[in-house]
Formats: sequence, structure tokens, C-alpha cells
Amino acid sequence: MAAKIIDGNQLAQTLRAELAERAAALIATEGVQPTLAVLLVGEDAASQVYVRNKVAACEKAGFRSLRYDFPASVEPVEVLARIAELNADSSVHGILVQLPLPRHFDEAAVLAAIAPEKDVDGFHAENAGALLQGAPRFVPCTPAGVMQMLHRYAIPIAGAEAVVVGRSNIVGKPMALLLLAEHATVTICHSRSRGLAFHTRRADILVAAVGRARMITGEMIKPGATVIDVGINRLPDGKLCGDVDFASASEVAGAITPVPGGVGPMTITMLLANTLAAAEATLGDGR
Repeated sequence: MAAKIIDGNQLAQTLRAELAERAAALIATEGVQPTLAVLLVGEDAASQVYVRNKVAACEKAGFRSLRYDFPASVEPVEVLARIAELNADSSVHGILVQLPLPRHFDEAAVLAAIAPEKDVDGFHAENAGALLQGAPRFVPCTPAGVMQMLHRYAIPIAGAEAVVVGRSNIVGKPMALLLLAEHATVTICHSRSRGLAFHTRRADILVAAVGRARMITGEMIKPGATVIDVGINRLPDGKLCGDVDFASASEVAGAITPVPGGVGPMTITMLLANTLAAAEATLGDGR
């Protein structure tokens, strides 16, 4: 029996409509328009597409977007100066620096320069620490999107065996913390893990986030498991695929996300959610 498809496009559309309603109410009652500033350094084609999609999503939801483009050769001090200006601008609620940055940048220093209350990507050390302590301000967008998918599709989390393949600060680590906070038993696997299939076959919820095309096959999946494919990889023929071999996995899993059309749309949706939350939070601090 083929797995149920967890449709990220459809869910994102539903959630964005809800966010647009909240944004319209905020504008109408408080005169505050949620505003996201996006900084792009360099001409990386994929980054250009990601930024364009983020800006378009903002505008469609009734948010204001500000885009700042810098050449790859720009000195970091110039980008840091722009971040400082945006930190001081009370009309800007969220600041996002598109990653990756050119090699001459200290990526950690750039992310640390963003005011924690405007760090809608959830990458600032202060926000990462708050998540670890169980009191998050902003959750990184991709893991937050995955949790929304699990909730909206009524996937049981409490007591479930959850396996996260990948340990990045952007997806793997926060994903594990979010699942743990909802009482799953969590295992994190990575490039040094021995016997990967042993772990993945135990998973009631399997999250693949390593960036290796189709590395998780159907024989590595527990029958009936929920499989969340965060990976997005471009094949030699130009087509996109995830970290999961969808064809074989969908014959074993109980529910699965496709690539494209799965987690990707939810990531941008949660960026909007974080930006709106940041705008709403300013109402209580006198600004």
C-alpha cells in the first residue's frame, strides 16, 4: 500500500492564508506592517532563487519586504553596518542574511550581529540557547515547518521513536530538540554513525536532512513510518530529488513528504510566521 503524501504545498497555502489574515488585522488595528529585511551577498544562482521566493511570499501575504544585494567582493564591515542600521530601525521586524556567505566572511559573526529579537531565522546563539532550554523565541524555519506538518497531519509524536539523520545547526540539532520537547525518544545519526539502517528501521518518525541524494531507501524504513525528507539535491539531468529514494520508500512508509513540494514550501511559511510574531512582539515593548 502506497504511503500517504504529506503535501507541503497545500499546507503552506493554508497557513499563509492564516498569516495574511493576522497581518491584515495587525495593520488595521495597530498600524504595524510586518517587515522582513533580506540581505544577499554574491550572485549564487540558488541563493538568488531562494531570496526571490522569500520576497514574493512576503508581498503576497501583505508583509513589507526590503532586499539588500551586495557583490561577492563586498567587505564584511559594509554588511555588518547595514545590519546595525536595520537593528536600529523599529519598522523592521525581521532580518535574514541568506547563506552561504563568501569565504572571506565570518558567518558566525554575521549571524551574531543580528539583534536576537529580529533573528527570524532562529540562528542567533541566544535563540538557539532559548530553544535548548525549552523556551524558544524563534525556531529555525525548516524544523518548525516539519513540526507543523506532523501536527496538521495528526502524526503521533509523544512516545514515538524518532530518528534524525543529520546534525546541522540549521536542521538536525533543532529538529531533535523540538521532537524531544514533544516527548519523542530521539536518536541523531550522522556521517560517523555505524549501522545507519539499524537506527532508521527503528524510527516511527524518520527525518532525513543530510544533503545526499536518495541515500535512504525503502529497505531502511520501518513499515508504516512517517518519513520527512528535508534534503533537496539536483541530479545530473537537472531534476530535483531528496535524501530519500521516494519510489522505494513510499511503498513502505505510512506517510511521506515529496521533493519538491514537501518541506520546502513550509520553510518559507515559517519564516513568515516568525516575522509576524516578531512584529506582534513589538506591541508589548513600547515601540
